Amino acid sequence: MAEVKKVNWFARTWGKICKYFRELKSELKKVVWSTPQQVLKNALIVVACVLVVGVFIWLFDFVAQTLITTLINLFN
Repeated sequence: MAEVKKVNWFARTWGKICKYFRELKSELKKVVWSTPQQVLKNALIVVACVLVVGVFIWLFDFVAQTLITTLINLFN
């Protein structure tokens, strides 16, 4: 019976790494990249949403602080 020689660790690992990069390259060819105009539009939407949420948090904090200060002064 003939013995099957096992491929060494380095050859197996190098083969897996090469396969990974080949598959990565083929997947990146399928990606639909955004245009600079779309990126700018989306970035502005994110900035606007962050500002709106920030204002709501600031208002809530201000009202809560005022309420707590009033309650503390009321019971002192």
